[in-house]
Amino acid sequence: MKNLTKNIIKSFAVLFLIIGCNDEFLERNPLDEISNASFWNTENDLMVYNHRFYDLVQTDKTYPILFGHDRRFDSHRISYLHYDGMSDNTAPRHGRHSSYARIRAGMALPPSKASDNAPGGWYGYKGFQLVRAINIGLANYDKANVSDAVKNHYKAEARLMRAMFYARLIRDFGTAQWVEQEVTTADEEILNGKRDSRDFVMGKVLEDLNFAVANIRDNQDKIKLSKSQALHMKSRICLIEGTWRKYHGLGNETTWLQHAKDAAKELIDSGNYSLHKGAAGRTYNELHSMEGIDSNSEVIHFVKYQLGVKANHVQSYHRGYNGGATKSMVEDYLCSDGLPISLSPLYKGDAVYEDIFVDRDPRLRQTVMHPADQPIYRYGNHDFDANTYPRIQGMPGGLKTYTGYHLIKIYNVKSAHAGYSTSITPGISMRYAETLLNYAEATAELGNGTISQADLDISINKLRDRDGMVHLVNNPPMDPRYAGDGISSVLVEIRRERRVELFIEGHRYNDLRRWKQGKKLENKDFGMRWDAANSSRFDPDGKTTVKTSEINGVPYLEVYKGTDFENPKFDESKHYYWPLPLDVLSQNPNLEQNPGY
Repeated sequence: MKNLTKNIIKSFAVLFLIIGCNDEFLERNPLDEISNASFWNTENDLMVYNHRFYDLVQTDKTYPILFGHDRRFDSHRISYLHYDGMSDNTAPRHGRHSSYARIRAGMALPPSKASDNAPGGWYGYKGFQLVRAINIGLANYDKANVSDAVKNHYKAEARLMRAMFYARLIRDFGTAQWVEQEVTTADEEILNGKRDSRDFVMGKVLEDLNFAVANIRDNQDKIKLSKSQALHMKSRICLIEGTWRKYHGLGNETTWLQHAKDAAKELIDSGNYSLHKGAAGRTYNELHSMEGIDSNSEVIHFVKYQLGVKANHVQSYHRGYNGGATKSMVEDYLCSDGLPISLSPLYKGDAVYEDIFVDRDPRLRQTVMHPADQPIYRYGNHDFDANTYPRIQGMPGGLKTYTGYHLIKIYNVKSAHAGYSTSITPGISMRYAETLLNYAEATAELGNGTISQADLDISINKLRDRDGMVHLVNNPPMDPRYAGDGISSVLVEIRRERRVELFIEGHRYNDLRRWKQGKKLENKDFGMRWDAANSSRFDPDGKTTVKTSEINGVPYLEVYKGTDFENPKFDESKHYYWPLPLDVLSQNPNLEQNPGY
């Protein structure tokens, strides 16, 4: 970490001279010819130059591609831990997370500026400083007096970054302006150019991914990019693109799904990674709550934080802002017999709070806190008898949620209650569990909703074995709640496994969009059952401020009732993509706003 930091400092100085310090490629000064001519000689020069990319992408609100947590105060709003607030997984109501709730409710408007608190602002159509830096590097690496293999490694590192950058823009904005050269004020066609087609840009992305996989070193570095990260990102990007093309009717999905499957399989066959195994009944939670993951067998890439170098405050914010898991999320966990709650005789219902954890997927109790487990986590940083749980917003003492389902998946009492910006909570941006999920989904999609038992056993069932769950079979019964989704029962279960395994890791919102399931975001967010028995048991003084609504005659907490976000909408003609910021359009009207905005 210290060596990386030193090299980043060096690269910062070098790039200041080479590419200037403005924010976007439209505003660059020309290259400093003297500095540029004296550089690009040794492998160390190439390494120092590429370290600038890592410095840039630490600002997640501009470059959410190696997604961790923004530093210091900005971690209150920018982190993959907050991203599920745009989905049906969590229900944030804190004012600082209103932008997430606004997207969730279909109320997003084009931001005035690329820096605004809006979907097109925080994670917006911006960040071309990185593209410019990459393109300058690609134009100069060949000048170095090193072997082609060495040059190609650094080219591959740069091109992998560029692929991730553009794949994210396409996912969020549909089309983007592809730039692969240094842009100066003389390049009027680029400065005033239109966005290029999805087919063109993603074709270029695939070229970059293929080059990266073929040429980047296989050193299994968890902080810098290597072949493992290239394979993982290729599986992720190609799965997103393949399923988006399939369910949105864009065509050519098979090519992308095959690339996703092949990349995941190559990483699986490498044998370089395995699922984390920890304390019995705590393995899943342990991985996500530990601070030291440098040598963890499951982590493919993570963003490292270190006191005195780079720290965050994300857990302190997250414990108060996440709102809690939703009823929809909690009910998606299977029973221990492998059946959904709609079909399993083991499901005990939710009349008694503790019963929701009985005979369920062990990950539920490692994600949502069982009241008896408060001492295990020292949740709330207090003794067991100081406050009882669950606690709902408005009640005094302890930690509160809006849903009644307290999150302990990533909770670490030391980090969650640390002094300002003294937390080193790592940002796990790639892990092997996702590789397995990518493989299973791509394989099932290629099989038109079918998958062999052997393929399930090397993917989904590895996750099931880790947690002590029964295996998924290749022809499971259909959960009636998903019978209308138009997909096979095994694909339903693969998607469920993904939702459960990757909860609050920043995937659910994008998954719903690529599956063309945006209408699910019109379902209101509910929390725990709040009938007379639970109300009198947990809140005898009636302090709770969250309102309720009835479902089949039973009252449940309704998180957004009485707020602007009470009646969520999802307009399929526009909400699958985000609006471009108005200041970006004022600089170049030819980029054009996305439809409906």
